[in-house]
Amino acid sequence: MGQILRLLRILSVALRYGLDEFALASDPDGWIARATRFVFSARDLGAPRAVRLRQALEELGPIFVKFGQMLSTRRDLLPLDIADELARLQDQVPPFPPEQALAEIEAAFGRPASQVYAHFEPVAVASASIAQVHFAELPGEVKAAVKILRPGIRSVIRRDLALLDAAAVLVERLWADGRRLKPREVVAEFARHLDEELDLMVEAANASQLRRNFSGSPLLRIPDIYWEYCTSTVMTMERMYGTPVSQVERLREQGVDIPALARSGVEIFFTQVFRDGYFHADMHPGNILVTPAGQYVALDFGIMGTLTHRDKNYLAQNFLAFFNRDYRLVAEIHIESGWVPPATRVDELEAAFRSVCEPVFDRPLREIKFGHVLLRLFQTSRRFGVEIQPQLVLLQKTLLNIEGLGRQLDPELDLWKTAKPYLQRWMSEQLGWRAFVRGLREEAPRWASALPQMPRLIHALLAEDRIGRLTQSVEKLHADHKGRNRRLVWIGLLLAALLAFEIWVRFPA
Repeated sequence: MGQILRLLRILSVALRYGLDEFALASDPDGWIARATRFVFSARDLGAPRAVRLRQALEELGPIFVKFGQMLSTRRDLLPLDIADELARLQDQVPPFPPEQALAEIEAAFGRPASQVYAHFEPVAVASASIAQVHFAELPGEVKAAVKILRPGIRSVIRRDLALLDAAAVLVERLWADGRRLKPREVVAEFARHLDEELDLMVEAANASQLRRNFSGSPLLRIPDIYWEYCTSTVMTMERMYGTPVSQVERLREQGVDIPALARSGVEIFFTQVFRDGYFHADMHPGNILVTPAGQYVALDFGIMGTLTHRDKNYLAQNFLAFFNRDYRLVAEIHIESGWVPPATRVDELEAAFRSVCEPVFDRPLREIKFGHVLLRLFQTSRRFGVEIQPQLVLLQKTLLNIEGLGRQLDPELDLWKTAKPYLQRWMSEQLGWRAFVRGLREEAPRWASALPQMPRLIHALLAEDRIGRLTQSVEKLHADHKGRNRRLVWIGLLLAALLAFEIWVRFPA
């Protein structure tokens, strides 16, 4: 009964904000559309469709807000007006009461918060749809931040995900563009990310890995994780200090070199992507602090992206080819990577990429918004059957965040000029003599263990009756071939008999 009432509420909100416009776009004058307009004749549809969609998601609650935020990153699927509007969704939720926070800690550790921490602040300092944060102190006067999962959030999410999946089925069937948008796949991707965010041990492990990757870095600090104070519903980490990166004037007052800070952000991004293949995929201003020394501090590690060596190589080659305006190479890389159907004509794909990039490159490099170029390339690629990989969607989202942050700090930031030396250095390390030397160094231990065994392995190889085994294989292949020929003959006879029967039925003598 509860799910039915929730579904009715979702439908009511959707109709009140005129979201039936999406589902009935293929038949705007049909009887269903006319009936809907008659029943909800008092509704105000003066706002653009994207604004109405955002407002509806905000009214439906935090899980739908979070879903809208994820949808805003799928610019390879959504119209730009909708993606831009959904990016404005704010994940600001009132905190749950202090007594519930204390109860959650006691449930997680089996004892009251006063026995777990030397001091615990029951009032939250930050709150979002999945969890909220409290300050605390560990024994030894160690300052800490404690993240607590919202009580009952798992059941709420399961219920709303089931409804989202049902809505996705309706979108596929009722909206003309529904199948192309792959709504069920998008919901499944959203569910996977939510599942990871609901286990704070996963987030703690993410933070620990990123901290290890940037150990000793002058550019980025990651909080230490206090594992003995972590469970799947409570995560305790080092309390970090700094100024929100969005407060640029305050950072200037502290003597922070703002243009250098913007360049550092780009370097951190490319270091995560091309050196580690492991990147923070939620680097919006709300998750970043800056120390007076100009060092970034990252927070909230619920969403991380990973890239294989092949992904990194593909991206680096594409970035450099785009920078050099070698569109044919870009097209060839797409086809060789297998992300475009092999029958795609190189010249057609080359022409499509040229049409996107040439108007952009006629402007000064510092005016080019690389993230938006990437979005247009994704949309162009879709015409050729490109399946955008999930890890690249996260990368695209992160690149947009980093570029937006960089330009907010320094409007003169030249992302291309900052990134190109790093990409060239990475490519030379992967494909040049350094890569050869590194490969030998990495393989040396394996060769060292295998070389002493070589005489025995060679003797065993020579002792095998390989000719006899080859003869047996040939004879078996010949027998299989004869058997297959017999089956083909029988199939042919059966088809001939069926054809004769059909002729006899249709044209009796």
